[in-house]
Amino acid sequence: MNVKSRARTGAALAVAALGLGAVLAPAAQADPNPVTQYRTLAGVGSDTTQDVLNGLGDVVVNAFNQKIIASWNATGTATIKTKTTGCVINRPNGSSAGIDALRNAVDTNSGCLDFARSSRGPVDTTSTDLTWIPFAKDAVSWVKRSDSALPANLTAAQLKDIYECNLTTLNGVALTPLLPQANSGTRQYFLSSIGVTTPGSCVTQGAQENDGTVLDTAGDIAPYSVAQYTAQEKAVVTDRRGAAVLGSVASVAPRNADKTLNLSFPFTRDVYNVVPTPKLTNATVASTFVGSTSKVCAAATTIANYGFGTLGANCGTTTLKGER
Repeated sequence: MNVKSRARTGAALAVAALGLGAVLAPAAQADPNPVTQYRTLAGVGSDTTQDVLNGLGDVVVNAFNQKIIASWNATGTATIKTKTTGCVINRPNGSSAGIDALRNAVDTNSGCLDFARSSRGPVDTTSTDLTWIPFAKDAVSWVKRSDSALPANLTAAQLKDIYECNLTTLNGVALTPLLPQANSGTRQYFLSSIGVTTPGSCVTQGAQENDGTVLDTAGDIAPYSVAQYTAQEKAVVTDRRGAAVLGSVASVAPRNADKTLNLSFPFTRDVYNVVPTPKLTNATVASTFVGSTSKVCAAATTIANYGFGTLGANCGTTTLKGER
């Protein structure tokens, strides 16, 4: 994998920044707080939805006013302990890694994980092992540095050419396209949206997603979750934007004038909590995730506070089944 040292440094900075979450992010902590508070439902996975799940973890409670959701961030300590007994696992970074960890917990009957955060849908929809439960709407745009001469608008065709290394300069600026690490759901969704199967050799790969601090030259561009950008801008979560500014696609801005998600933007997506399909009948799983009146779907104010769009009646549906 072509990973430049600055991408590795950027990822390290993101980890350090997340470590300051208790000071800078007033809405939710990184990881369950305290980490020894073992809640009923343990989840891991997507960087994009880690913060909103931390926020939901603070407001979703049972009949005894006890918090239900324990969600571990994509980065942090190398290992995490998800349940009272055993269950020390490597920390999954990204949607695919979280789904793999959930599937392993099911296959080994460990009970260590109950759900995975995912910013993408299933790869294999012929399987019914896992169920993707949508809870919010996001978009993926691209970012550049605010001091760059690159245009503020690109077409999907231009983005495809950039990431296939067919377009190498714009406005006299040499382009340096960046991509998140391989397990990132944002990476997979972005590449699919612009029609790229295999990124070109000019692409720097491996940086932590949704971290604008890795953009350190005028030609750098990278995909970015619009919800994450908004939450960082609002200081709801740790601000990792650096000098990054959102670009438009085909002259459509990713946000409205009031900085809410623009549902007319070309690259919008649902984001999900993934559960083992047999657990849909579990009372706690069902009341937390399933249906538009579930505890998660009812927390629309919290979801919107983290920059996501709400799904209304489509929130909590259980029709999308599949595997990694």
